[in-house]
Amino acid sequence: MDNQKETGAHTIYRIATIRTEFAEKFGVPRQSGLVEGLRGEIVFEPAYRNAEALRGIEEFSHLWLLWGFSGNQREGFAPAVHPPRLGGKEKKGVFATRAPFRPNAIGLSCVRLEEVLWETKEGAKLIVGGADLVSGTPIYDIKPYLPYTDAHPEASGSFGQACCAYEIEVEFPQHLLEKLPEEKRETACRLLSQDPRAAYQKGRGSVYGMYFAGYDIRFVEKEGKLCVCDVVDASENVTKVK
Repeated sequence: MDNQKETGAHTIYRIATIRTEFAEKFGVPRQSGLVEGLRGEIVFEPAYRNAEALRGIEEFSHLWLLWGFSGNQREGFAPAVHPPRLGGKEKKGVFATRAPFRPNAIGLSCVRLEEVLWETKEGAKLIVGGADLVSGTPIYDIKPYLPYTDAHPEASGSFGQACCAYEIEVEFPQHLLEKLPEEKRETACRLLSQDPRAAYQKGRGSVYGMYFAGYDIRFVEKEGKLCVCDVVDASENVTKVK
């Protein structure tokens, strides 16, 4: 994707790129913050590698990321979409969902700021937690999260809120779990418990593969559980994160 993208009369610049442990979108949490153990590294474009632009950012615990759905390009405008959480059968207005196919392919994520690396070969970097982004996703802007105005505990979440507590039991045989680095095991299990499949894919008995942290974690649904059946090293295809 080019460093800038024309959107009507405005120009949006890619200010940074995030590196995560997801080489593809299957397996990425449906919302930010659902899997806290995830780590991402935000690397700024050369034009924005000025530490002055980050002065004071370490005083905030969370950040908003505005980013591009670079893997979901579609011509034209569809006013209604089929949210995967509703089984792909029920339509909702695109502006009543967080679907990736939008008039402007812009996403919004709230992440936890873990660390600021002030001096690296690529300039200052941000280490963030809980990001729901594929590695290589362009970042268009970063803003601090302000609890006094951004948090609304009383808010209604419609059909999205109804699905927020959903989890599926995971059966991960010990000998397969041990193929993963020890520090990645808990996060991998947490990702699987969120069930990366769309609602319409459930109950088919097919084998699925979730690429995470350089490994292809293969699983199948059996008796209402996700059962891991193999773990294959695929590290040469994944950009690793600190």
